[in-house]
Parts: sequence; C-alpha cells; structure tokens
Amino acid sequence: MARTVCPHCGAVNRLPEDRPAIEARCGQCHEALFAGAPLEVDGPGLDRQVAQTRGHGLLLDVWAPWCGPCRMMAPHFAGAARELEPEVRLLKLNSDAAPEAAARLGVSGIPALFLFRDGRVIARTTGLMSTQQLTAWTRQGLAQ
Repeated sequence: MARTVCPHCGAVNRLPEDRPAIEARCGQCHEALFAGAPLEVDGPGLDRQVAQTRGHGLLLDVWAPWCGPCRMMAPHFAGAARELEPEVRLLKLNSDAAPEAAARLGVSGIPALFLFRDGRVIARTTGLMSTQQLTAWTRQGLAQ
C-alpha cells in the first residue's frame, strides 16, 4: 500500500488503492495531502519524506535564493507539481538553509534535481528545466 507524509502535520498516511489519491486527507489533521504545489522542506523534513514515502515518487529541487537559474525554474517547478501530483510529490530544499542535507546528496551545482522512489535516488540531474522538461524527465525516470 502506498503511503505519504502529510505536508501540514508530518503524520504518515496510507493511501488506499481503491480511492483517488488526489482526494486524500490526513488521518491526523484532516488537511489535504496533495495541493498541487511544491513543499518546502528542511533537512529532517527531507529525511522523513524519503524514509516514509512509498508507492509514489518524490522530486527534489535543491536550490538557493541567490541562484538566478533556481529563481527562473521556480514557476516551472510549481507547474510540474500541478501536473505530477499525486503521482509524484515535489519538494524544495534551500541548500543555504540545509547545507548538511545538500552535502549528503552530493550537490555540487544548483539547481539540482533528485528523483526518489521507495527511499532511494533513481535519477539526478542539474540545470534549469521548463515545466515540460521537468515532467518528461520525471516520468521517464519513474518508467525505468
């Protein structure tokens, strides 16, 4: 059974296969589990998402506020969230605010993208992408 972490309270929720995931609500705080928007995470939040999410992908954007390409990609990443959720949850990690997490991932250039499935990185890349490129890259990575 698929499971996801609530973006509001952090509770782990199972996603029943017989109901649309897009309509799922948290069993603890009763908020929507998917909003079609990227979720800002810190290091511990990223670790929790990666460790607890099963049955759907996680797409992480490692960025920094001073990075021009990162700022240019932000609206495209938001557009990809609207297209990909609930199949994929999109996460944003500020590398300046969470340098340990970025270092653990081996980030050497930003924006850096990591695609996770069931707790492990299945694809990674760097550089600016459009909404269409993000969704195509993500779907291709999940199909392999």
